[in-house]
Formats: sequence, C-alpha cells, structure tokens
Amino acid sequence: MPRTTPEAEPTFGKRRTTLPDEVSAVVIGAGFAGIAAGHRLKQEGVEDFIILDRAEGVGGVWRANTYPGAACDVPSHLYSFSFFLNPDWSRKFSPQAEILAYLERAADALGLRPHLRFERTVTAMSFSPEAGRWTLTFSDGSTLTARGVISAVGQLAEPNWPQIKDQERFEGPMVHTAAWDPGVDFTGKRVSVIGNAASAVQLLPEIAKTARSVTVFQRTPNWVIEKPDRAFTAAEKWLFSKAPWWRRLYRRMSYLIHEARFPAFLAKSIASGHTRRQLTSQMKKRVPDKGLREMLTPDYAPGCKRILLSNDYLETLQKPNVRLIARRAARLEPDAILTPDGQRVPADAIIFATGFRAVDFLASLEVRGLSGETLKEHWAGTPRAYRGTAVSGFPNLFMLYGPNTNLGHNSIIFMLERQAEYAAKRVAALISGRIKVMDVTPEAEAAFNKKLQRKLAKTVWAGDCPSWYKTEDGVITNNWAGLATGFALTLKTDDAESWRLVR
Repeated sequence: MPRTTPEAEPTFGKRRTTLPDEVSAVVIGAGFAGIAAGHRLKQEGVEDFIILDRAEGVGGVWRANTYPGAACDVPSHLYSFSFFLNPDWSRKFSPQAEILAYLERAADALGLRPHLRFERTVTAMSFSPEAGRWTLTFSDGSTLTARGVISAVGQLAEPNWPQIKDQERFEGPMVHTAAWDPGVDFTGKRVSVIGNAASAVQLLPEIAKTARSVTVFQRTPNWVIEKPDRAFTAAEKWLFSKAPWWRRLYRRMSYLIHEARFPAFLAKSIASGHTRRQLTSQMKKRVPDKGLREMLTPDYAPGCKRILLSNDYLETLQKPNVRLIARRAARLEPDAILTPDGQRVPADAIIFATGFRAVDFLASLEVRGLSGETLKEHWAGTPRAYRGTAVSGFPNLFMLYGPNTNLGHNSIIFMLERQAEYAAKRVAALISGRIKVMDVTPEAEAAFNKKLQRKLAKTVWAGDCPSWYKTEDGVITNNWAGLATGFALTLKTDDAESWRLVR
C-alpha cells in the first residue's frame, strides 16, 4: 500500500496536496489529456494512480490561456469527450471559460477528484531498471516512485518567449498570451502585438476596442478563413439536452465533415488548389486595399502553417487605430520597438502572441531513461516516438499528444482518447502482469517513423514555410500523416512484437 504524509486538507474539492511515496501509476497534467488518461485507467481497473498538475486546478491550456477573446477553433461538440458529451454548449465554437467549466464538471462526473493533486510541479524523472520504477522529483525536492507514467503535458504548455535585443530596457508592461496578466489595463495605451497567429487573431479585435493604437508585427502572413460561429438557438439546445442520440449523431457528422477535409493538406492536390483559390477570393473580398492585402496573403500552400479561423481579424487590421508592420521586432527601447531597418514604433505595452515551444516535447522535465541519457539528448533536437506514444530506451513511459499526433483538419480530443486507451491498457498490463520493464524496441520505433516521414513528405506541411509543425531543419515532428481514423486503426493493430518485456 502506498504511504502518505498528512498535509493540508482539500478545499472546495479542488486542491488535494497529499502525495504518496509510491504509486502504481502517475499521470502528469490535468487538461484534456490527463482527464482522458485518468478515465481510461479507471476503466482498465487501475485505481492506484494520481494525476499531477502544476496549476491550482484542472484545465491545462484552457486554465492558462485567459487572454481576451480566447476560444476554440474546433466545433464545441467535437472538441469534447465522446464519453462525456455536453448538451449545454452556448455556441458552435466555445470560449475559454466555458471549456474550463466543462473540464471541471468532467473531473467530478468521472470520479477523478480523489486522484488529483494540484500545485505539484514535476521537474525530473529517472528510471531504475532494477526496480522497474520511475522516480519523479518535484520542484520542492520531494519525490515519489511509480511503475508507469503517462505524460499528459501536451505540445502547447510552455510559452515561447522570443529573444529580442535589449528586451530588459522596455519600461512598460510585457505579457504573453499564454501567461496572461489580467491586471494589465491596455485602455488608452499604444499597444504592440508581436505575432499574428492563432492567439493574435482572437486577441487583437478585443484589444483594439479600447487601446489608443495597436501595431501588429508580422513575420510571416497566415491564411485566414471565416469562422462559422454563432450561438446555438434555444431549440437546438433543447434537442441536444432531450435527445442524446441526436447529440451523438451531431458529433459524428461533425467528425466526418472534418475528416473529409484532409485531402486539402496533400501537396499539389486538387483539394489543396481549390482551398487556395477559395481563401484568396475571401481575402480579396475582405481586404479591399491592395497594398494591405499583399502583405496579408501568404506565398505558401494553405495548411503549411496552421489555417486561422476569424471573422474579425482582417477587418480589425483595417481600423484607423490599427496598423500592420510586415517586419519582426529587432530591438527594444524604453518606450518603443525598432525593426531591423530602423523603423521606430512607440509603445506603452507589448503583448507577445508568439505561441508555444511546441517542438520541445516535455520541455520542462529532465527525463532520464535506461542508459542514463536524457530524453532531450536522445532526441538531439528531433523528437520522435513509436505511435506518437512511446520512446525506445524510456520504458513504462507513455506520452499523450506526443510527436506526430497533432492534426490540421480534425479534433485533437479524438487523438487523445485513442492514445489514452492505448496507454492505459499497457499501464494496466504493467501492474496486473507483474512486468518490470515494458520498452518499445528501437527497430519498431525506427520503422514506424521511417514510414511516417515518407507520408509526411507528400503533405503541405513539408512546404517552405516557418511552422511550429516542424523543427528548424525541416523534420515534421508534430503532425500525423493522414486521417484521424487512420491513427485510431494504427493504435488498434496488435503490436506485441514491438515491445521488450522484463518480468
């Protein structure tokens, strides 16, 4: 039985600070992935597990990202668990607060509260082949051991702070969209937004309403498509609530519609060409000014970088108090930003809408495997995994939203559920089968990735554009190479020969 040390009493059913010395399984992260993993572990009969998170509650990225306008760009009914459908979504695309509230309810409804431990930051992990256990070290120096570990920290967890010369000289507030400070008031200020991707298109229209002026620094333009968002009608919400079959069918139809869009991500395909013509036509209609339109129109295929959904970003850029500068921020002064060509832009406040360190998987952890080398050393700048879930030499460790499991066309929640099932079954086998070491073979990992990269080379993601989908040397490390259904079938395929087991 695991031993525990009494600490603070849980409050409001949220914060359970008691930690065991040892446990059968640990899940790191309490966002969508962590909740899915906990649910699947319980379904496999595993009860001796804990879910750790450095934050003060569940939610993951949806707790951390609270900037104005934060919302999902996947339809609400599809961006939710298949095993916990929600009839009460207010809109077709949910705002941040609503998604966070949904995850709070899911943690309660799925019986995960007793397993949750918050405000616990894991800084290091090391595997002992003799004991067949991982030792996790926390920021306060305490440790615990576990037979199996499921990493649910995600790809979008660590903010990407750009390195700008003389950044320390700037005297005004500087905030990142992924570490938002609600105490900063931008009313009447000259605001500079560095970055123009997913968070920027949501943030800019809100900031521009009250700021004296807003300047957007754009390094690379993005393709923008209209977002088919609206509030659900009372009749629709009544039907979702009273007819569970319709709720399931609606979600299934949404999934299939999104699956059908994958051909647009195949390089030089008919669907890709049609998408480019469609988006170019939309850009011409929404941005009449030719000069601005040329600055905003990419020269790469749609999908090479993430396609952005917005009904008001392009329109906001045309407001009198907003301007776009198609240059990077090169240097900061106490009250201004300088571009590489010396253009000086006065600024009272700076917002970094520069996304996450997406290609640095498990960036905040030092993970040491069988040989003693760290995961970072093992990858040498090019993350890779077997089925996006396991890495050879790092046994009894499973990753959700690991390398090559991101999608450009469908809901990541579907992928997380499939990985959670896959990982939970193996953790259950570790425990019930008295297996000390469960390690994927290097041959299986290499063969999987060779085939995967061959398929990825035929997609638009391999195109010539800077993207968080790939490393600086052009290796696509984030995206899956086909349909989400294909990923599910891959994980369903028996792979006993791909694993080395030590009992």
